[in-house]
Amino acid sequence: MENEQRGGHWAKCEFGSADFGDKRLKIRLIKLADRLSESPESPINQACSGWAETKAAYRFFRNESILPSEILSSHVEQTAKRASTHKTILAVQDTSYINYTSHKKTIGLGVNSSRPGAKVRTLSTHGLVMHTSFALTTQGLPLGILDQKIYPRKKDSVELKELKKKTHDIGVPIKEKESFRWLESLRETKKAVGDETQIVTICDREADMYEFFELGYLIGSPVLVRVSKERRINKVSHHSEKTGQMLWNFVQELPCQGTIQVEIPARDGKPLRVATLELRYSGLMLNPPRNHIRHKSERMPDLKINTVYVVEKSPPPEEEALEWLLFTDLQINNFDEAVEKVWWYCLRWRIEVFHKILKSGLNVEQCRLGSADRLIRYLTVMSIIAWRIFWITLLGRSDPNLPCTALLEDHEWKVLYSKFRQTKRYPKTTPTIRDTIRWIAQLGGFLARKGDGEPGTISLWRGWKRLCDLSEGWSLANG
Repeated sequence: MENEQRGGHWAKCEFGSADFGDKRLKIRLIKLADRLSESPESPINQACSGWAETKAAYRFFRNESILPSEILSSHVEQTAKRASTHKTILAVQDTSYINYTSHKKTIGLGVNSSRPGAKVRTLSTHGLVMHTSFALTTQGLPLGILDQKIYPRKKDSVELKELKKKTHDIGVPIKEKESFRWLESLRETKKAVGDETQIVTICDREADMYEFFELGYLIGSPVLVRVSKERRINKVSHHSEKTGQMLWNFVQELPCQGTIQVEIPARDGKPLRVATLELRYSGLMLNPPRNHIRHKSERMPDLKINTVYVVEKSPPPEEEALEWLLFTDLQINNFDEAVEKVWWYCLRWRIEVFHKILKSGLNVEQCRLGSADRLIRYLTVMSIIAWRIFWITLLGRSDPNLPCTALLEDHEWKVLYSKFRQTKRYPKTTPTIRDTIRWIAQLGGFLARKGDGEPGTISLWRGWKRLCDLSEGWSLANG
């Protein structure tokens, strides 16, 4: 996989099997993806080489015959191919809201949220909803996107409030709820990878729905979800409220099986910290909701679920105690298997970083293509570029001793070597991927001091742009 991702080969690899009914469109997509990845912070006109290329890019995003699913399909195939080399992979699902409120002339946008303003009755944000299933190894290396839907939420502020009520209303069929996207993505993810590799879908609290656990069981695709709702479990009868136990009482009364330490990423102005958590686990019976509309026409099954409960007993002053309750249909027979599920859930944070790369690094919310349809095509391409930047960032950590030729062309690593070693006498053994990634990050502002740790995505994508410029100059001088 790594050799296919070198330099300019990566776009041909990821988009090579795209079929738009016109070979020229595929060639244009490959070239466009290369240009945008070489200048990831730049707008389209700056990333492209000249006015002709810029016009071609605008025509591509304007072309109504190009479906976002076709742009994505070739990359999904490659992601599934990478996944096939692993016994188990994780598919993290999450929703992000792309904000284009300041783009007053952009047509076709939806209402992302609605709330009272200081001087107005309602204050709305406009943009697009992006729901992604992001594949990771069990060590956290990003493999790519397995499913993605980007769409405008066509609801006004009053309808949005009603929609939020309906989302958890058991009297409304699941297919009519916006939360149905979690089930659709679970099914598409399973279809993309097939049966040879086990896929464990990981979700935050919004996916805490009976139907989500039921679908995972029906299609043989395990899930791991953080629980949000209180409910009665272990009932003898679906309609009885006198038997069974309340979920939170049940897990809090379980015996502590040991403690683990979890790293909590920096967020909302709070620094990174390490939390010590007590761990409990058990099996239980998840009963269908008592008043669910499906009870009128069918018998809904009870589901065997395993739960892992972790809680921080001594949080730092002014910090809220960390508390997670996880549901999974995977087996948990001992402490180590319970700990494994907690570590997997911790990797859910990777998709938050993916969203940060898109918004803060690639500046996708600044793009002005004039319509939602064009922006959806653009966001699909940029999502794949964001994945690749993230993959490069973590590759040096997951396999630091790989030769750098797994990622870079011969002239690219030589440019780096000459700059940082101040010599043109190249070693017989190529540098490691960890060394070259740190050099690239240094081009983007990473200081590489003893206590600086590994470089992050921001310095890396800035350094990548500089490397592209240096490599182009090298090629011209030695042409």
